Amino acid sequence: MQFVDHIFKAYDIRGLIEGELSEELAYRLGHAFVHFLVHEQGAELEGMSVVVGRDMRETSVPFSQALMKGLNEAGANVVNIGLTSTCVFNFACAHYPNHVGGIMVTASHNPAEYNGFKMTMHNGLPIGKGSGMDSMKTLVQDAVFTKAETEGTITEHDVRPDYIKRIFGIVDTKSIEPLHLVIDGGNGMGDVTFPTWLKDIPVKVDYLYMEPDGSFPNHEANPLKVSTLKDLQAKVLEVGADFGFALDGDADRIGLVDEKGNVVGASEVAALIGKEVLKKHPKMHMLYDLRTSHMVKETWEREGATTDMCPVGHALIKATMHKDKALFASELSLHLYFGDMYSVESTDLCLLYILQLLSREKKPLSTVVEALNSPYSHSGEHNFEVEEKDEAIARLEEKYKEHATHVTVLDGLWMAFDWGWVSVRKSNTEPVLRLNLETKSQEMTDEKLEEFKGVILG
Repeated sequence: MQFVDHIFKAYDIRGLIEGELSEELAYRLGHAFVHFLVHEQGAELEGMSVVVGRDMRETSVPFSQALMKGLNEAGANVVNIGLTSTCVFNFACAHYPNHVGGIMVTASHNPAEYNGFKMTMHNGLPIGKGSGMDSMKTLVQDAVFTKAETEGTITEHDVRPDYIKRIFGIVDTKSIEPLHLVIDGGNGMGDVTFPTWLKDIPVKVDYLYMEPDGSFPNHEANPLKVSTLKDLQAKVLEVGADFGFALDGDADRIGLVDEKGNVVGASEVAALIGKEVLKKHPKMHMLYDLRTSHMVKETWEREGATTDMCPVGHALIKATMHKDKALFASELSLHLYFGDMYSVESTDLCLLYILQLLSREKKPLSTVVEALNSPYSHSGEHNFEVEEKDEAIARLEEKYKEHATHVTVLDGLWMAFDWGWVSVRKSNTEPVLRLNLETKSQEMTDEKLEEFKGVILG
């Protein structure tokens, strides 16, 4: 049985439940994962423990069962953490020395007709493009596996107490004032941890859509789409909350709404949380993805940090964090990564930092955001369906490189000019070119957007 190639993506395996994913795929993946760990990563099969978690989608139960069967037959012991968020899953893979890695059954924020598998190593680094995905694809497709003489076991483990203990050791919860917030779980995996620890600090919380439901009956669990935040914005205004906090399907990305119901931009969120991290760890190294506003770099450097631009995508960012020993990294998709959480995401830690910030400043969130005083106008991300993507990028470089003050091909094409910067890159998840740019005025941003759009579309 062959599976369509396009389900093996840059960061995970993901596809339609009908016709693209199956229990057979999950079973083969279990075998393939053990083979990969032993034969390509040098792991010892004897005593091997692999973490398995799942989200709330209906097919995640049979897929996780088939996955565990494959892992056991290949000789690995399974640590089953059950329903979980990606943040807790990554923690489970990285925190315990005897865990060699793990697989989570999830399609993140994708609609109900999708599912998938995220694979992670013992150090929290994902298996993705350039870090094992090609090997996994070949192993799954070829299905040349040997059953171990002794099958592995399955042990259930609730890792949430250790996870909460860890985040409470990073942020001083005693400093948190009795703020009022609204959380929109998007019927995803936010219910796994947030209500458990929020009851232990002096805040008032109104919850929206916290019950896990893989049919997503209220709205798509994707805070990047402003349309999905409408109910959160309305609830914040209705109850007079200090802010609103949204989560995606597997609860590893956030959205933030201020007390006036306005959505806080991704770069502003990154700047604020990064500043909070630096108050505990001054003069550390921090990373921002190349689509991020230049305001973030300037804000962190004023606080004493050294900074570097990094490529897009959690696999590349986490690897760069490990290599450069970075304390914190931000992505425009509002994945935020913490060095003292094994360089993985923790949306729980994001919320704690926001609560800490507002408790100390004793000012409305809108005022705190305004104080960042960004002089820049960011275009937001624009996507273009272009058949010849490499040619379009080459046209841009040829036309503009002599006028640029800096050019890098770190991830696609990034060019700096006297007026600002532009980033054009091929998506790792969709058949499009993604354009981001920034200038010092809205008028110029609109002008440059039309100019670059014309060159891209030829």
